[in-house]
Amino acid sequence: MKRPKPLQGFKRLVSGGGGDSAANYRPTIQEVVHETTAGGVIFRRDAATQKLEILLIQDAKDRWTIPKGHVEPNEEPKQTAEREIREETGLQEMKVFNWLGKVSFRYRRGQTLVLMTMHIYLVQALGDTNKLEPEDWLNDIKWLPAGVAIDKIAYDDIGKLILVGMKKIRDARL
Repeated sequence: MKRPKPLQGFKRLVSGGGGDSAANYRPTIQEVVHETTAGGVIFRRDAATQKLEILLIQDAKDRWTIPKGHVEPNEEPKQTAEREIREETGLQEMKVFNWLGKVSFRYRRGQTLVLMTMHIYLVQALGDTNKLEPEDWLNDIKWLPAGVAIDKIAYDDIGKLILVGMKKIRDARL
């Protein structure tokens, strides 16, 4: 029976290397940082059909997601969500409702391990909701029927919060 070598496995995990070859080597994590972002599940009712629609953006890597961004110093996550929605979509009029929840994940940025916490709010688009002015780095922005938005969203945790938002919309008859 081959005995496991946990120390070697731990070294690979910490260094990011998958083996001994130079091609698999990634520098050791040098720091761990905590970052906070906030965004919103933005909804409206289609003017003709009154069906629920969700606004999604397509990022530079072609992933469909919700508008979100980093919380600035002395800014509350709810304020960040509203600011980022304005910046990324061009929507100016909105009503920020309930906090839907948070999503936590981690990723590697060079030699830094980033521990990310994303706060998500339910947001109703008001005014001219067809007047969208996406930021240059976005590949696309669309109002989608709620069911289609759930299928397109690239991140399961955000998809779950969209479902929570849809229930709140239904319960409040928004």
